[in-house]
Amino acid sequence: MEIHFDKGTLIFKNLSQEIATSLEGVKWDERTNVFRSPAIFYRKIVLELRKRKIPYQDLARKFNPTEFPLKNEIIPRDFQQEGIEAWLKNGSQGVVSLPTGAGKTILAVLLIEKVKRPTLVHVPTIDLMQQWHSVLQNFFYEEIGLLGGGYKEITNLTVATYDSALLHVTSKGDKFGFLIFDECHHLPSTQNQYTALSSIAPFRLGLTATPERTDGKEDLLYKLVGNLCYTTHIHELEGSTLAPYNVKTLEINLLPEEQEQYDLHREKYINFLRSEQINMSQLSGWRNFLWKSSRTPEGRDVFKSYLIQKKLSQVASQKVQKIWELLQKHKGDRIIIFTQDNEMAYKIGKTFLLPVLTHLTKLKERENFLTKFRNGEYSVLVTSKVLNEGVDVPEANVGIIVSGSGSVREHVQRLGRILRGKPGKQAFLYELVSQGTGEHFVNQRRRQHSAYEGPRLL
Repeated sequence: MEIHFDKGTLIFKNLSQEIATSLEGVKWDERTNVFRSPAIFYRKIVLELRKRKIPYQDLARKFNPTEFPLKNEIIPRDFQQEGIEAWLKNGSQGVVSLPTGAGKTILAVLLIEKVKRPTLVHVPTIDLMQQWHSVLQNFFYEEIGLLGGGYKEITNLTVATYDSALLHVTSKGDKFGFLIFDECHHLPSTQNQYTALSSIAPFRLGLTATPERTDGKEDLLYKLVGNLCYTTHIHELEGSTLAPYNVKTLEINLLPEEQEQYDLHREKYINFLRSEQINMSQLSGWRNFLWKSSRTPEGRDVFKSYLIQKKLSQVASQKVQKIWELLQKHKGDRIIIFTQDNEMAYKIGKTFLLPVLTHLTKLKERENFLTKFRNGEYSVLVTSKVLNEGVDVPEANVGIIVSGSGSVREHVQRLGRILRGKPGKQAFLYELVSQGTGEHFVNQRRRQHSAYEGPRLL
């Protein structure tokens, strides 16, 4: 019996019906008249064949054990060692959840050395791809490949964006024995999941600070990578690995004319929810609102009111004044200002003559802004969402959230941007919330996380 890799699947030649029905994931493909399975079942199938001593010829695997000696010895912190041991005990598969700034990359480096298999690291952004490339280059003698951002260099140790890995997995899914998914909460998306489904890699590591998803698809994440095998939280590492921090909510009053407009549109929106019996606290609430509001001209008018009342709370005029007060209070600190949308980010940048980073910022300008922020030439950066995830700015110690979503993940990611430990560092996070608006409830949802435990709430 032969096992072959074929465009993200396994095909089995000379496999009996009796054995095929007992192997997980294997089904008869009437189009090609062969037994076939998704490539992800490679490990389970091979282990089952070995267990039952069924002879087979493995023509699917195109990788071999490979040594990755470290240039310098790494002594892991206690929680990193615990994460490593938990992952190994879990069958060398699974998700390790560590806060931003806690050294997920170092844990991965140590496991690459231990696993000794050609490794493909998946990342969501070009920035993270470059950061991982730099770290791996510092620790390994191996040439580090890049896949994404115009690069197509595949070696035994390669870093790829999720998008580029997806494009090549049907032809390269047999080349790597170890897959690492950084910010692995991205993996269960409709497209990204195929980078895991279409690879035979028996060893899999997911890394994230927040494995939970608003759509509940973390269960799919665990099927693709392995169970959540280790977790540690921000409050457990505060003051040791991570900088000590304080979180303060500042309530902002709307101007009278803003309040009048807000109340008008908010009432129209709330009345619609009541009349249509839509519960926005349920997972299906938003979907039901979109569907029911799209069916009639009145409903579409309500949707416009929803957007207006939301924007009024997020861009309240008094927030700009409060930003100025905080900039004066934290002169000499390294500050990141976060907004929900580009419009507010550019308004703040124009008002205070500050550099603004959005998804529209060109790559060279973006790199220039980040370099000048890191070396102190710029002390403040304004961003909409591009600094939420993956960008290493250890110098930052003050965060100002002008507006954001109700996502706990987004909040934890923003907090994580200012928590990377440095001697003598004290971090502060300010949340500007428009009083008497829906932002209050958004703020409360964001606080449903262990990062808020303890006396650090001011």
